[in-house]
Amino acid sequence: MRSLADRTERPAARLPAREQSAGDAVDWRACARIAHAHGRTFAFASRFLPPERRRAILAAYAYCRVADDIADRTTDLETAARALDDWERQLDDPIHPVAVAFSAARRQYGVSKGAAVDLLTGVRMDLAPRRFETWDELRRYCYHVAGTVGLMAAPMLGCADDAALPYAVELGIAMQLTNILRDVGEDASRNRLYLPLDELQAFGCDPESILDGKPNGHFADLLAFEIARARRLYAGAWRGLPALAPSGRLTTLAASRLYAAILDAIEEQRYDVFDRRACVPLPRKLAALPGIAVAFVDLALQAPADGNVS
Repeated sequence: MRSLADRTERPAARLPAREQSAGDAVDWRACARIAHAHGRTFAFASRFLPPERRRAILAAYAYCRVADDIADRTTDLETAARALDDWERQLDDPIHPVAVAFSAARRQYGVSKGAAVDLLTGVRMDLAPRRFETWDELRRYCYHVAGTVGLMAAPMLGCADDAALPYAVELGIAMQLTNILRDVGEDASRNRLYLPLDELQAFGCDPESILDGKPNGHFADLLAFEIARARRLYAGAWRGLPALAPSGRLTTLAASRLYAAILDAIEEQRYDVFDRRACVPLPRKLAALPGIAVAFVDLALQAPADGNVS
């Protein structure tokens, strides 16, 4: 039986002639511009995908990013709510170039509309500052704003086993928790705090001290605790990688490992998330590629030929 590494990657499903001609007119470049401007790690990792899969994944990113921008940049809550309602309607009747591209990608790869609707539910949670009492509450939020992205991306990455979809959700949650830890200071400046309140209390941290940018208690220990949680989420999510097509597996390995490196950067700056934004510069990303390639080969040798993880 051949290993998954030897398996010929199945091409993307072709659109029917009518839809294909419409797809040719799609402004895929608009989605690529958004991804390159706002999701540099995501765009970097997507280069490992064949062109059709890459443009689809960038369209999904761009659709999600536009929704985020509506919530983040619209100061009037009623206006933002109406704009998000309109953005949701464009799942069925796309007009905006990004919505048109995402619609074409969804048709081509069989992406669930439900995942996109769930994502918009999460974006609506951000229309007004809110607090999360427990990790379970924060995890639910992370599912909506990021786990859903994993569900949308999985078919575009060649997922061959629906049993792997929970791992896609887990990876999205891990990446969103990474975002939250990186952006504690930035969010505090906007009167937002995502860390679970019961865990703040356990580490002796007053929420208001964090919003003031002067955390008290054992704040560094709190971040170390959350970083360990994020790493467990990444490790669990990587169990679903064998279900992806080879190019999707390499892309996901690259994106997730480079994103997880943000956690290393937070540690290296001694948990200072107020004065400096932790990031992974391009030279460090390039230096990580050999290790990612080794991990990819190891996975290919271990993966079942049918791509199933169950």
